[in-house]
Amino acid sequence: MAKPKAVRRRGAPRKAGNAKSRRSAGGKPAAKRSGSARKPGDIFASLRPSRANFAPLTPISFLPWTAAIHPDRLAVVHGAQRFTYRQLQERVRRLASALARHGVRPGDTVSAMLPNVPAMLEAHFGVPMLGAVLNAINTRLDLATVAYILEHGEAKVLITDREYAAQVGPALARLKKPPLVVDVDDPLYAGPGERLGQIEYEDFIATGDPDFVGRPVPDESGPLALNYTSGTTGNPKGVVYNHRGTFLEAVGNTMAWPLPPKPVYLWTLPMFHCNGWCFPWSVTAMGGTHICLRRVDPALIFPLIAEHGVTHMCGAPTVLGMLVSAPAEQRCRFDHVVDIQTGGSPPPAKVIKGMEELGFRVTHIYGMTELLGPSTLCVPQDHWADLPLEERAALSARQGVRYPVVEGQMVADPKTLEPVTPDGETVGEIMVRGNTVMLGYLKQPKATAEAFRGGWMHTGDLAVEHPDGYVEIKDRAKDIIISGGENISSVEVEIALYKHPAVALAAVVARPDEKWGETPCAFVQLKPGTDASADEIIAFCRDQLAHYKAPKSVVFGPLPTTATGKIQKFVLRERARADVGSANA
Repeated sequence: MAKPKAVRRRGAPRKAGNAKSRRSAGGKPAAKRSGSARKPGDIFASLRPSRANFAPLTPISFLPWTAAIHPDRLAVVHGAQRFTYRQLQERVRRLASALARHGVRPGDTVSAMLPNVPAMLEAHFGVPMLGAVLNAINTRLDLATVAYILEHGEAKVLITDREYAAQVGPALARLKKPPLVVDVDDPLYAGPGERLGQIEYEDFIATGDPDFVGRPVPDESGPLALNYTSGTTGNPKGVVYNHRGTFLEAVGNTMAWPLPPKPVYLWTLPMFHCNGWCFPWSVTAMGGTHICLRRVDPALIFPLIAEHGVTHMCGAPTVLGMLVSAPAEQRCRFDHVVDIQTGGSPPPAKVIKGMEELGFRVTHIYGMTELLGPSTLCVPQDHWADLPLEERAALSARQGVRYPVVEGQMVADPKTLEPVTPDGETVGEIMVRGNTVMLGYLKQPKATAEAFRGGWMHTGDLAVEHPDGYVEIKDRAKDIIISGGENISSVEVEIALYKHPAVALAAVVARPDEKWGETPCAFVQLKPGTDASADEIIAFCRDQLAHYKAPKSVVFGPLPTTATGKIQKFVLRERARADVGSANA
């Protein structure tokens, strides 16, 4: 009986043989077996990304898709102007082409100081389509800050509306190398302001090629936008967004809210603020209609909702307050529910109730410039609808859970990075990481490294995590009031103030105190036609809070706000300190 041949175990090494045995029949060395250098079990190692299965992610891809599928769908409404998606794409291509003909190259900065007009929307596609970086500037900044941003960001072109000539003109005069200035002369603006450049926007894009295809994005991690923080001390930081992050943030908006096909979106949120929370790209991706709005005014907002069937909008809590407090003659009834996202301070129960009575459905979000817009969303649970208003409002006012495109979020000790106990009581710092975190701060490597310490984006916002996983902000780290060794949340005091029937706006900051170190100082703006005294406001708060948390002083008058409607607490802190100084003088 023949002896059976030995069977070599798969993956076992071959025995050494002579040279002849290792040669093919033709005498040449035998070809190496495919995958012979492969690690055991790594059967997929040879499959790599290629042109066939990989393309850099970028939000500018949404416009050509929608324009190809829905070319005749209404894309933009601005006064009497109407643009279809075919026309919008042509205008965007002309803009990119005109910028290229004026020397703008990939990596160059193009600044825009504009209200929510079609040119601002077009810049969100036309500038990055060229490989350049869009720098949308806050329209309420002072001339010194505008000059700093233009110089620090090295703007090659500035597209600006003549409404801001009083800020932009002197800012340009401070620059050693002023950029090319393109003026937007909007027919809906009839106020003062001269044209500062050599060419008007419509004439500028008319020089561009309507068939310009732009430049392919070579690296999805490359810069797409540059946004400056609203710095409270010193110069603002330049926050850089990349193509991949903005693509995913835009997609996250459609998933988290959710944003349905063919939405009608009213631009009550400035597009310069975190690039409109990335909604210029989100709305376009869903084939929606952009309703432009130069200024936030209830007398304009209500008629636009009724006329165009607006389905979605965003804004700070002050925007909600404006709508609820609008005179009856400014309001219009509409027969559908309008979804509105709001960020910042939690909306009081009476505001949520008032908005619901007007036909709005409020969703609370949380985000910041460094997070490309919304990062956390208060996702409503099914059983909340059956709860009493006060209880439902308290739940809805929490910042909530992470966006589906955000990799990680935690409330943790900022030094040890240990997550806090999710008991709704233990305070820690909100930290976020993932694709929708900024690329970093422009020209500030140390600040970037500090923000990314430990592999997390440190937000500086103090919060608790509830047992159900929902996060609730208690304060900014710098806004915590330490009175007699006790920590007081300014947000908690503000929530109590908003319950007073005469209070329209409220903010609480620390006021220096010889005995306690700091005490809460409330700044209150009353509703028109109402009246309240400081003693009344303080007594009202003492009925709802531990007595040491109640304001020790109340200042009445208009509150300073940013262009996005956020109350400028740094201004109020300065006022509170000045009041103490003058009192002690």
